[in-house]
Amino acid sequence: MIIGGFQKTSLIDYPKKISAIVWTIGCNFRCPFCYNKEIVMGSVKTFSEEEIVSYLKKRKNMLEGLVITGGEPLIQDDILDFCQKIKELGYLIKIDTNGMFPKKLKELIDRNLVDYIAMDVKAPLEKYEKMTGVRIDKEKIKHSIEIIKTSNIDYEFRTTFVPKLLEKKDIVDIAKLLNGAKKFFLQQFKSMEKMISDEFKKIQPHSKEYVIETLEKIKPYFNICEVRGL
Repeated sequence: MIIGGFQKTSLIDYPKKISAIVWTIGCNFRCPFCYNKEIVMGSVKTFSEEEIVSYLKKRKNMLEGLVITGGEPLIQDDILDFCQKIKELGYLIKIDTNGMFPKKLKELIDRNLVDYIAMDVKAPLEKYEKMTGVRIDKEKIKHSIEIIKTSNIDYEFRTTFVPKLLEKKDIVDIAKLLNGAKKFFLQQFKSMEKMISDEFKKIQPHSKEYVIETLEKIKPYFNICEVRGL
């Protein structure tokens, strides 16, 4: 595992759990609005697996879970082995993914190596390549969605509502793609200093009213449907 970030405690990243977070280096997407540029490009210092595991051993009575995010964690060749080590310590594992590695995702589920999955659904399928900056196998996205929806573990889908790239109709199309999913979160876009594309540093988020209006349109498609970041 190539780990480029480590947060020792979080009360918000794993729902209803006290967790630590690791950020894996590298991603197969180049979303222009991504704010983890240094993680994606690998221009950060790295942390050894031994350092992470050692810390988690010491904090077993204080922490409940580990969040593995990125970048894209499932591009890591040894993600399964790493998760096995963490599970052997007695931790719950939450993984954030972009859905492009359905085989690895299914193996994690089948081997009981993940307890919560958060999948970023970037756009309606026809807009995926524009949103991610790379060529996309859309069938992999659809396969991952189906794997997650039909699994017996907890999960959420989420979309960042990026101005100039997504409008209300796009979010409704995403809701139709995910129809019947347990949880969906519409995330407010925030401009940051270190983004993949400098253009997005200057873009203002959609108005609160527009975001709420969009949320109301998609609520019927999900059991739980909420906004984050307003």
